[in-house]
Amino acid sequence: MYTTLIEPAELATHTGDPNWVVLDCRFDLARPAWGENEYAAGHVPNSLYAHLDRDLSSPVTGTSGRHPLPSREAFLAVLGRWGVDETAQVVSYDQGNGAYASRLWWLVRWAGHARVAVLNGGFAAWQQAGLPVSKQAGVKQPRRFAPSQAPAEFVTTADIAALQAAGKFHSGERVLVDARAADRFAGQNETLDPVAGHVPGARNHPFLRNVDAQGRFLPPETLRSQWLETLRGQTPSNAIAMCGSGVTACQNLLALEVAGLPGARLYAGSWSEWIRDAARPIGR
Repeated sequence: MYTTLIEPAELATHTGDPNWVVLDCRFDLARPAWGENEYAAGHVPNSLYAHLDRDLSSPVTGTSGRHPLPSREAFLAVLGRWGVDETAQVVSYDQGNGAYASRLWWLVRWAGHARVAVLNGGFAAWQQAGLPVSKQAGVKQPRRFAPSQAPAEFVTTADIAALQAAGKFHSGERVLVDARAADRFAGQNETLDPVAGHVPGARNHPFLRNVDAQGRFLPPETLRSQWLETLRGQTPSNAIAMCGSGVTACQNLLALEVAGLPGARLYAGSWSEWIRDAARPIGR
């Protein structure tokens, strides 16, 4: 059973396994159709395409962030349509660094299924290894997914507001970790959201710190050292991961698991939901 990362050579031995479901999560925020077009041009054999907006999020509302969580019932139905049940091994991949594949990884865990892993290095690593690429759309027989495990927990904006108002982040009793790049965290070069800055008291751990130049996750011991520095003595169970819209924060959560530091939770709405209310404080 794979629950964090899987290497290209390991996945290659299972692409024809009916009990394995491989999901292509390639995406570009600026070009929402790009990932699906890339999938059509070539993908891991027998993989299916999972669209960030359509499959891994619910429609945006006036109070939500840019990628609201789907309802659990709706996502369970999507998993069943993809051929996932409680016996299936799920593998997700994206173009490289796991930013989008980790969103699916977290959602599957949230749905109550532990057999899910991210392809280390993504499709780029698959190609670099010289492994087969297919243009034929994958097909899976639908299954009924009835999870037997408790879902992963997430944190709401109301929870974050209460913790921030009580000074829990400034005191270090709770750790809010923002996965965005350092300039966006600082309130500079904001290109995605109408308000720049961060939740006061949050700490910055850009998700790209977790991977090397090829988009492969750093060794567990390196990740552990980096994350212990970010946590500053606090336990992962008191840590909350956020980003711009609840997507790349999941890559930080995966890195924590790889580092042997499980237990952190996702702030699903993240920055784009926090700024929906102008009365909420902003740090820069």
